[in-house]
Amino acid sequence: MSILEKAQKLLEQYALCDNCLGRQFALLGHGLENQTRGGAIKLLLTMKAHEMTLVNEKQGPVLLKTLATNGAFPAALEILKTQKKRGVKVKQCYLCEEIAENAKELADKTAKLLTEYEFSTFLIGIKLPPNVEEREDELKAKFDLNFSESMRNEFSRTIGKAVSTLTGKEVEFRRPDIAVIINPFTKHVALQVNPLHIAGRYKKLERGIPQSRWFCRNCHGKGCERCNWTGKMYAESVEEFIATPTLEMARGEAAILHGAGREDVDARMLGHGRPFVIEVKAPKKRFIDLKKLERAINENASAKVEVKGLRFADKELVRRLKKGETSQKTYNVTIDFDRSVSDKELKKIENSLRGLVVYQQTPQRVLHRRADRVREKYIYEAKVKRLTPNRVRLRVRCQGGLYVKELITGDEGRTKPSMAEILGTKATPSELDVLEVRE
Repeated sequence: MSILEKAQKLLEQYALCDNCLGRQFALLGHGLENQTRGGAIKLLLTMKAHEMTLVNEKQGPVLLKTLATNGAFPAALEILKTQKKRGVKVKQCYLCEEIAENAKELADKTAKLLTEYEFSTFLIGIKLPPNVEEREDELKAKFDLNFSESMRNEFSRTIGKAVSTLTGKEVEFRRPDIAVIINPFTKHVALQVNPLHIAGRYKKLERGIPQSRWFCRNCHGKGCERCNWTGKMYAESVEEFIATPTLEMARGEAAILHGAGREDVDARMLGHGRPFVIEVKAPKKRFIDLKKLERAINENASAKVEVKGLRFADKELVRRLKKGETSQKTYNVTIDFDRSVSDKELKKIENSLRGLVVYQQTPQRVLHRRADRVREKYIYEAKVKRLTPNRVRLRVRCQGGLYVKELITGDEGRTKPSMAEILGTKATPSELDVLEVRE
């Protein structure tokens, strides 16, 4: 069956606008818009019907009326008028219900909404009523339309091109800065602003500061006497020091800190710092001066936290940071024993820990937030320095995810082996510093 024959069959049974008819043959004729394609098909059918009418073929006037009513084609209407045919009533398009003409209006509306945001790329997503998609699928199956394009794809493509022209920005399918969700039937336009990710390293120079904001366990953030009506267990956090200036500069709705692991509240993070990504939700500003942001964060942190090496990142880096247990970390920890330890015992610690696989059942202090299971962690290197007869400083380089405090205490047998077990005496960590985090 030829294109014209199939198009005629379609119009005989369904009212179709130029866009919707042309869309059924969208893969035929490179560089044409569906409206042009549909109009051309109707024009050829009108010429065919006119010829048939002039040679007195009975189907000529019938086809002209079909093109006028179901095709809403002006040329067919004009020919019928010259023949003084009456009772011609143009029908609404069966598929799009005449909303194809909304594309320009929707593109203008979208471009106006986007003026509030800084972005480089965008993507148009189309939301259609289920009954519309069902009608289109049934039509394609019924007439075996192998060269068609979906209404969803057509709206996405045509509106996307128009918005690109209006804004000067590019369409990006994989990771757009902003996704625009449009319902052409209701003319509703919604923006899904994808997060801004900024990576760097932070140092925590004071103890007693958690990495992320801790809500009060008593009021869960509402504010009570226990937390002095702050809603927080700690007045400050690394996350808040970094997030506050970042949110102000990016004009986002919220910010989340993702770190390559986390240090304890009472531990410092020294050396080159811990890798992190700050994720800003729904930012209105993306083209940020990162040097200026770095200065703002460090001023806000008042020498308690320091960031450096800020750079733009993406969600993939966040995923890699979450796999930080494959990294290596170096710690300094001060340990107190309940008795004096000999030089021979200190050498025994070094030899025992070096190249050791430690089996750690989830420590009791983090059971409320981590699954209770046994983890295997490797120790690459350990060095011990005496401070007093019963106090030493341990420098240990190990696999990420090792709980160093429990390596010292044994955690009532949940970590094996431990320094307490190796020496057969109680061992208590007093000061812990993270010296290096290798990505």
